[in-house]
Amino acid sequence: MVVSTLVTATTRLPAGDCQGFIHRHQPVIVAAAGGAVTELAFSELSLWPAAVLGVALLVHGLDPRQRVRHGALLGLVWGLAFFLPHLWWANEAVGPLPWFALATLEAALVASGAAAATVVLTLRHVRRHVALGAAAFGAVWAASEQLRQVWPFGGFPWGRLAFSQVDGPLLPLAPVGGAPLVSFVVAGLGYAMSAAFTSLRASDRAAFARVVAAATVTVAASALVPLPTAPETGTLQVAAVQGNVSTPGLDAFAQAREVLDNHVVATRALATDGLADGLDVVLWPENATDINPRVDPDAARAIDDVASALGAPILLGTDRHTDGARYNEMVLWEPGTGATFAYAKQVPAPFGEYIPFRPFFRLFSADVDRVRVDMARGGEPAVVPVPVARLGRTVVAATPICFEVAYDAVVRAAVLEGAEVLVVPTNNASFGFTAESVQQLGMSRFRAAEHGRATIQISTVGVSAVIAPDGALIERTSLFTQDRLVAALPLRGTLTLSDRIGDAPATAAVVAALLLTVLGLRAHRRGHSE
Repeated sequence: MVVSTLVTATTRLPAGDCQGFIHRHQPVIVAAAGGAVTELAFSELSLWPAAVLGVALLVHGLDPRQRVRHGALLGLVWGLAFFLPHLWWANEAVGPLPWFALATLEAALVASGAAAATVVLTLRHVRRHVALGAAAFGAVWAASEQLRQVWPFGGFPWGRLAFSQVDGPLLPLAPVGGAPLVSFVVAGLGYAMSAAFTSLRASDRAAFARVVAAATVTVAASALVPLPTAPETGTLQVAAVQGNVSTPGLDAFAQAREVLDNHVVATRALATDGLADGLDVVLWPENATDINPRVDPDAARAIDDVASALGAPILLGTDRHTDGARYNEMVLWEPGTGATFAYAKQVPAPFGEYIPFRPFFRLFSADVDRVRVDMARGGEPAVVPVPVARLGRTVVAATPICFEVAYDAVVRAAVLEGAEVLVVPTNNASFGFTAESVQQLGMSRFRAAEHGRATIQISTVGVSAVIAPDGALIERTSLFTQDRLVAALPLRGTLTLSDRIGDAPATAAVVAALLLTVLGLRAHRRGHSE
């Protein structure tokens, strides 16, 4: 109904009245620009202020005097302009229909948040005081991101504003309140930027100065939060091996033997190049061997030979099949012993690793059957205990697999289980040369700072990287190359404030957003602001 109303309005414009069209639909055009600008904060450019500006362009069009559906329309347009390019990698992996459906669903959830924000802005005190308005809008935005993290089909938290801030001064807020707090501040700053622009247009220089000063203090204070990086419990000597594939895309899954051989060869080269001395563990990515070495003697022999040659265990990604299901696992393989521990992925990706309501979605596309066996959920925290002889003890490594790094609870639970280092194994072969791997790298960097843990992202094809406990990028690889990373990772056991308070920031945002929305609806129905 909203879209048809817009189309009807545009078709009534006189022919060639371009200027009139732009003037009448300026909020929609500006919202679209805001979504596109926000993508620049997530790209390889990592322009963190673009997220603030992008939100400001959306806020600029929200008007409590308009119907709620007007705010929903602006949110939908902003969301499409952001998510269609942001999730382009889904088109590369599974085609245009799933890509468009996913982007539209995420945009619709942004639209619900924008509609709620329009209602909240009917409250007089919220609208008149910039600080209250920024806090209210930030709470609504953080709550809408929390909704995207859990619903539907277990949620899809890609594109959260917090993940765009890894190169900016707001990253130190990550260990204080996690992604909800950082997104809250980014959205609030966007609201403040819109308010500053409004004051400037009204020639209210005093109000403009107050808003700019408050925003500057907020950013500066955030940057002063310390991010410790020193080892607390020793260091872990690791080598991470990026084996590569010969054919990008879904065909990579048909190259299981080649991918295993690539990782064996690249790992053996560590000894040839003099990089194997003193290694505590070798890290292979997700799907490094889709030939399960626990049931395939040839795969077991190849892995055990290279592990024995290096004198170090290998933490590797493989599958385990049972009757009617499969598990995506990270397995610890010790030389001469074999598999001693396995972690199974807890949050399989819907439509990528399993098909929810398969008979229903088959009505729309037969491609759902390309996922022949649905992936089952693991039931244990994402941790692997790695015995380290040099330290005379076991080091617990967090191992969120691939997309799991986007989910707050998965990584936090692993850290609370005693993880001293983060390992993010992933397989990016299906996404070609898109920005998916860089977006995932941003999430890994955010998690490093959030939990104060050194992090390794290791991919079959890149981007792989070594990340300091403050989120700083130490070293990274390129896409579709065979490479390896060797590093001494500082081990840390201190829990951050974010670890200790858990979901409290997200819960507070949801409660505040619901309360403000209820109050706003009361005001809206009475036809005046409270």
